[in-house]
Amino acid sequence: MRSGRRAWVLVLLLGVSGAASAQLGLPRVAGVLGRVDGALDTLARAPGDIVRDATALASARIDRLDAFLQANRALVERDDDGQPARAREVLMLDPDDAALAHAQAAGFRLIEMGDIGGLGIAYARLTTPPHMHLAAAIRALRRIVPGKQVTADQIHFASGAASSPAPTGVATEPPAPHGGTVGIIDGGVAGAIRIAAQAGFAEGAPRPDPHAQAIASLLAGAGTVRIDVADVYGSDPAGGGALAIARALGWMAARDVPVVSISLVGPANPLLARAIAAVQTKGMIVTAAVGNDGPAAPPAYPASYPGVVAVTGVDRHGRVLIEAGRASHLDYAAPGADLTVPDRGGRRQLRGTSYAAPLVAARLAALGGAAATPATRLSRADAEAVGRSPRTGRGVLCDACRSGI
Repeated sequence: MRSGRRAWVLVLLLGVSGAASAQLGLPRVAGVLGRVDGALDTLARAPGDIVRDATALASARIDRLDAFLQANRALVERDDDGQPARAREVLMLDPDDAALAHAQAAGFRLIEMGDIGGLGIAYARLTTPPHMHLAAAIRALRRIVPGKQVTADQIHFASGAASSPAPTGVATEPPAPHGGTVGIIDGGVAGAIRIAAQAGFAEGAPRPDPHAQAIASLLAGAGTVRIDVADVYGSDPAGGGALAIARALGWMAARDVPVVSISLVGPANPLLARAIAAVQTKGMIVTAAVGNDGPAAPPAYPASYPGVVAVTGVDRHGRVLIEAGRASHLDYAAPGADLTVPDRGGRRQLRGTSYAAPLVAARLAALGGAAATPATRLSRADAEAVGRSPRTGRGVLCDACRSGI
């Protein structure tokens, strides 16, 4: 059984483009990545080591989610698919009076009704009946209102791996601004980075977050002129839910943000899928990281939603990161290792597909004026990308960005 599992992982490593979560803490994954980075240079001599490390990444993902659920039992439960979600709450899409009456008669209580700002997506938040687990409540409500979509508010995690102090003497001269506007959906941003607007979509938001801070620094270093930030985490341990991300997308659309970067990963969610489809009809490009849980992990969302620009990461040698996850499709690669950003008077080194996604977003935002269509931006990106392959999609973008970051 063990040898079969390793062989399966090796097939994935060779056949798909390759999410460790900064939100969860990564001591075990950081150690794996350290071994992997060195082992890549001797892949031909020690393939078994690579397979073992890729298997460890997949196992570490499961361990991390289990630890997160255990540490936040009062706020988080598994939904009917076994995914972490906000406890004791369900979402009903397109609610009507009859459906709500049936739900309330069964013990569900209405928290709020709303519409995702400007996107025409109506929803209702309901508490689950007392003493009923979330998974059972979802199944029960689907039976009660069979014509409605019912889902949990599933949690998404940051897809950046651990960072570390950068070596001294790293060049940090920024390039001239290339133009463009990019929105970040992540945590909050503070400090020296000039943010055009920032809004919170979680308790305690906006609140500065190292992961979001690094992403904003990368965008600024890549020459992005305007950065808008939506904090979907704040101080809420159950932050990063599908509803918060959908609301953030509505806010970005209302501000006419042409390109949005999301370096978060989670499961497929019908509310978020509809929100992304709605902003795409308004001309917004959504870029998303494929995550860092390795090619044996499930496909990452939102990267896997149709039309989302899915991004993987490469190191300074052009190699796809061994920990890179996968999506149902792959569009581009960008630098995801050997990057540094300012940190408390020094520099910090970054690694992960989280940091590749905003670099692709920066190039898409710069490739065309404010009125450029998504098709125009993507066509120009295709012409600029190099090294097209099954593991890098349509090629690597923004490799020259390293010199200015």
